[in-house]
Amino acid sequence: MKNSSNDIGFEIFGADVFNDAVMRERLPNPIYKKLKKTIQEGLPLEQEVAEVVACVMKDWAIEKGATHYSHWFQPMTGITAEKHDSFLFTTEDGRAITEFSSKQLIKGEQDASAFPSGGLRATFEARGYTAWDCTSPAFVKDRTLYIPTAFCSYTGEALDLKTPLLRSMDAINRQALRILRLFGDTATKRVIPTVGAEQEYFLIDKKYYMQRKDLIYTGRTLFGSRPPKGQELEDHYYGNLKTRVAKFMRELDKELWRLGIPAKTEHNEVAPAQHELAPVFETANIATDHNQLTMEIMKKVADKMGLACILHEKPFAGVNGSGKHNNWSLRTDDGRNLLKPGKTPENNAQFLIFFMAVIKAVDEYADLLRFSVASAGNDHRLGGHEAPPAIISVFIGDELADIIEQIETGVARNNGCSRELGIGVSTLPVLRKDLTDRNRTSPFAFTGNKFEFRSVGSSQSIATPNFIINTIVAEALCQIADRLEKASDFTAEVNKLFKELIKKHKRIIFNGNNYSEEWVEEAERRGLKNLKTTVDAIQALIDEKNIKLFEKHGILNSAEIHSRYEIQLENYVKTIRIEASTMVEMINRQILPASIRYMKEVADTVNSLNVANVDSSGVKGDLDKLVMLTKSLRNKTDELSHKIQQLDENNSEILARAIFCKDAIVPLMEELRSYADRLECSVDASFWPIPTYTDLMFGLI
Repeated sequence: MKNSSNDIGFEIFGADVFNDAVMRERLPNPIYKKLKKTIQEGLPLEQEVAEVVACVMKDWAIEKGATHYSHWFQPMTGITAEKHDSFLFTTEDGRAITEFSSKQLIKGEQDASAFPSGGLRATFEARGYTAWDCTSPAFVKDRTLYIPTAFCSYTGEALDLKTPLLRSMDAINRQALRILRLFGDTATKRVIPTVGAEQEYFLIDKKYYMQRKDLIYTGRTLFGSRPPKGQELEDHYYGNLKTRVAKFMRELDKELWRLGIPAKTEHNEVAPAQHELAPVFETANIATDHNQLTMEIMKKVADKMGLACILHEKPFAGVNGSGKHNNWSLRTDDGRNLLKPGKTPENNAQFLIFFMAVIKAVDEYADLLRFSVASAGNDHRLGGHEAPPAIISVFIGDELADIIEQIETGVARNNGCSRELGIGVSTLPVLRKDLTDRNRTSPFAFTGNKFEFRSVGSSQSIATPNFIINTIVAEALCQIADRLEKASDFTAEVNKLFKELIKKHKRIIFNGNNYSEEWVEEAERRGLKNLKTTVDAIQALIDEKNIKLFEKHGILNSAEIHSRYEIQLENYVKTIRIEASTMVEMINRQILPASIRYMKEVADTVNSLNVANVDSSGVKGDLDKLVMLTKSLRNKTDELSHKIQQLDENNSEILARAIFCKDAIVPLMEELRSYADRLECSVDASFWPIPTYTDLMFGLI
């Protein structure tokens, strides 16, 4: 395909990435093979290899226009971080040359004082280190060579999101290989978790965005009455793309493809102004890096085109929020999907081992999965408008549910006849139906050859959900392998194991309506947790069983776990405080003055009607309503200001402050909003000081 001034050619894919094709072409063959062995098998990186790679990478980047390099890392802020150093090196005679050594490639030193550490190090211990992650390719962007790295403290603790993800990938590889060996697979060298993260987002006109302090400061609208039309007609989903949106998507594709990000599917989502981008599956580590880049580039492309890209989980009340469906699976180094049912009895049994390991993992560590998606933004989204609820359950579909029932009873159905079910599970069919789950209320669904975790919030990094999925499944596989490796009769033990796993963990399986009150009651009877808020969910992280899990598999130590606990709670408190303070400012400086000006206008009208002996009772009623709403709004605003002050003066531990935010500030903010939104419906549109939902969701033409 050829490029033209108006076309995007597929030949640009990966053009700015130091990928396998570039390495194969530019690196000496022995060096290339050693580097690939390191990447594929997790072997230590030799100094000689690093030196050659650094030299070649620098030359390649400079050819691409790079003047600087940056160790690109993911601190516990949810966004990426970077420090830029030039390739410039001066000689004694005043000339400038370029230099980039293996030391500079492999390790960087950062000022870590301003990044969240959760108490892992004191402020005076500001030094932090970045270490090259050679499993994720470097790339050139904005005249800079970006080198994906892990980030740790001076004493070696993980200060980032990437490190536990990499550790968890090693953990699940070790345990999955044990299972494969039991089934006679001696060829597979590595098992890799793969991820495809569907990214939902909103696009609005930037001119309206810049007039909304709540969107600027918090990413969501703190006020806004519902427009006459929302998503009721379902006419936006998969609808025709507006011209500006289509141009945005084409430009976004171009930028993503150059960086080797396999953006594939894009369409309008359900809510007005909402859209989605879905990529091709990649290894969990690379998928995480690419999703971080995708969010960053979405915002940059939108800004360049006079748009604002909103990634908050619930930017608009009354319509769908935005999630990030996290499609997770396992594949071998030769490309076999371990969650795809096979055509032979042996493969069927192997598939069921991995399938039931996931079911077991979700059941035993549902609290950790809920923690992994906990945020103040997601609290507004979960449980309504097609978003799954806080209760974690697994959808598997009718066909697999029937098969599991057969395994549990030990009797297989075959053309109306019954016969004994053996290890091969010979009646397990090649699943004929399309197992794509249309039950959008399910948090964790099996969709044919993968599990889709739908609770993930649109703005968050997918590193945390995926390192937790990897870890809990690794633990389930470990327990299964421990048992089967000791079995004297493998076939009999597998049959027995299947039945026990199903009987013990089928409580987590639910194929019905997750929104129904009946399910809430049923889930409670089953003993499933309902961690409704972020504050509830965060506390699961420091549960003793969860600390033991992470330490057992080398994912996080106790100090690293408690630091994340502190950081998550602190982030929640800061988010709520920013939102509450923004509400107070917008009401005092915009909404109340507008209401008072309009009240004066209405009062003048009442007086004019009275002077003219015209009945003013109707208008007087409007004025009374305005006075009541304005007075209530002012009183509640003062009350919220007092709560913010109480929070600022509260020296309690972080959990107590987070609970205060949840129980005292958040409900008051919701009450305050109700008055403001009713006032918006009563004040003349020409007086209202901020763009409305109609402007924001329907103003992009």
